[in-house]
Amino acid sequence: MKQVVEQVRALHRLEPATGDHLAALRVAVSVAVPSLLLLVAGRTDLMIYAVFGALTGMYGRSEPHQLRLRHQGQGALVLLSGVAVGAALSINHIHSWWLVAVETTLAGVGSVYADRVRLKPNGPFFGILALGACASVPAVVPWQVAMLIAGGSSAFSILIGFSGWVRSRAWEPGATRSMPSRSTARHRELSMHAARYMLAVGAAGTAGVLSGTGHPHWAMAAAAVPLAGADLPSSVRRGVHRIVGTFLGLAVTAVVLLPEPWALQGLYPALQEPAHRAAVLALLVILFQFATELFMTRHYGLAMVWFTPVILLMTQLASPIEPQVLILERAVETLVGALLGIAVVVAVRRTGSRTRRPLLRLPRRPGH
Repeated sequence: MKQVVEQVRALHRLEPATGDHLAALRVAVSVAVPSLLLLVAGRTDLMIYAVFGALTGMYGRSEPHQLRLRHQGQGALVLLSGVAVGAALSINHIHSWWLVAVETTLAGVGSVYADRVRLKPNGPFFGILALGACASVPAVVPWQVAMLIAGGSSAFSILIGFSGWVRSRAWEPGATRSMPSRSTARHRELSMHAARYMLAVGAAGTAGVLSGTGHPHWAMAAAAVPLAGADLPSSVRRGVHRIVGTFLGLAVTAVVLLPEPWALQGLYPALQEPAHRAAVLALLVILFQFATELFMTRHYGLAMVWFTPVILLMTQLASPIEPQVLILERAVETLVGALLGIAVVVAVRRTGSRTRRPLLRLPRRPGH
């Protein structure tokens, strides 16, 4: 019983702050500048490419500048690969089963790459998310334009991440990132972890297509979340955080998107104009992304409360649908995907890892 109580407490434990406001500000600026440029140009429908490129700023948040530069370059490769493949699928109208097959393959390849270079945040999640999101919206510009927006936004975020060096000169000549060994056992571990990603993402995508909701990529992204945990308890917690955080985030999204708050008996008639509403949604994306980064390393569930509306508002700007449908489908797909991810984590343990301890035993230093 004591272990059960400890595990429940771990679900809502908030880790100490470690300069999160600075990292959040860097990411917010990285998102804000290209997004505002698109807003001024009247093309908020293209924000989805800019935001995914700007998420490059999440990587290497606490590293010295030269290591952050390298780490963000590696993160950019994951994100831009997802955008490139997703935009190509959208342009060629490739959906459903082909999307599941392609995204499952990228999940495996991305897992091996992320583990080799030790990406933080862990795993290929954001690449998977970028692929599915970009594939799900209509391609209103050529592939090269979408990549120019994403690539330019990514480069800008790297510049923002390195800009602090001008002020503090925090360059450490001997600084290196610890890298894993390349032993045969390590190769087997990477392969097994990639297989777990492919199993979870593929199963979630299959369930998403069979459910007929039209957004199987949300289930696939949710299924990848638990696999980024360092051990079994933290993996299960991440899955629970994903579900609860997303559901709370959907409540925030409902307040923003459902028609009643905008009407207010004519008190704010300007917000009824599509251009004005798009501008408000674009500004909320920037604000919510700042809040997301504030909590990303402290409490994954709280981060999801704000990241959920970021994704849905971008989707709505790119391809508007009935808000009720959007919210309901996101809830169903997230629940199914996260539960399948947890099931894979419990059923298939990582080769070479020390995760065969009881589910309710807490790690000494739980990761997020």
